[in-house]
Amino acid sequence: MASTPREIVVAPDRFEIATGDVVLRAELQSAIAVCVYDSVDEAGALLHLRFVLRGNKPTDVTDTTLATELLLLDRCVQSLRESAPSARDLQAKIAAHLPEGSLAMDACEKVLTLVAHYLRDAGASVSPADIQLGSPRRLQFRPSMGWLQLR
Repeated sequence: MASTPREIVVAPDRFEIATGDVVLRAELQSAIAVCVYDSVDEAGALLHLRFVLRGNKPTDVTDTTLATELLLLDRCVQSLRESAPSARDLQAKIAAHLPEGSLAMDACEKVLTLVAHYLRDAGASVSPADIQLGSPRRLQFRPSMGWLQLR
């Protein structure tokens, strides 16, 4: 009889590292999820970054905002490498959510570009980002299998 993997909910502006068979979950609402895993070592991480939308003004991506997100991404990748030192084949999947009619699409694309460049520089292969407008998205990520489900 197969056991059900343990589930961990990842809050906005946080990341979780998983070794072994774990499902990482997040609700994306004006947010980006960066799912990184090693296809051989069965370890991975989920980084949940949110966009702060204020009123009807377009979201501006400042250097401070980008630096904060890049620092969190760097800590996430470093923690993954410390938890799984034998990981050699990093893969990344990125998902994003924005409200319908959002003015933040430009900011989202800038952050996604920065994240993808960082991950490639860190040696990960990066799949195209999955961006959706409308209702919030529920994400489940099982790093041990490289499995990502979005609803």
